Amino acid sequence: MSPNTLHKTIMLAAPRETAWDYLTQPDKLATWFHAPKTPLAEGQKLEMFGTQSGDLLIWGDVRVARRPEYLEYTFTVKPMGDAVSVVKWTLEALESGTRLSLEHEELPAGAEAFGLAMALDKGWDDHLGRMRADIHG
Repeated sequence: MSPNTLHKTIMLAAPRETAWDYLTQPDKLATWFHAPKTPLAEGQKLEMFGTQSGDLLIWGDVRVARRPEYLEYTFTVKPMGDAVSVVKWTLEALESGTRLSLEHEELPAGAEAFGLAMALDKGWDDHLGRMRADIHG
């Protein structure tokens, strides 16, 4: 396991199609993460805006969007400078729901970047908790 990769997995009591919408649709993304102006689609720019501020917070490119099983995009935030990381979502159908897995790869490495990795690690935990709460009502 690379020290500059984050791994997260949550279980959702919802079908993959519902979880997919929470990863790609602006109205659903705004409930737990940040709000794009258009749905995430393969070959399109990724731009996520603060739900309160409206400021551009995350940018990149959507590389792969295979509904409802896999989503991959490049991911940059201001504290990363020119570095570009990769976010990969895998949605696995289970008998009563979905296993949603995240890999956030190619994060800046080294002691000076450890604070950023810790902030992103905590941020993903917080965001995924909000997604779960919204889906489960």
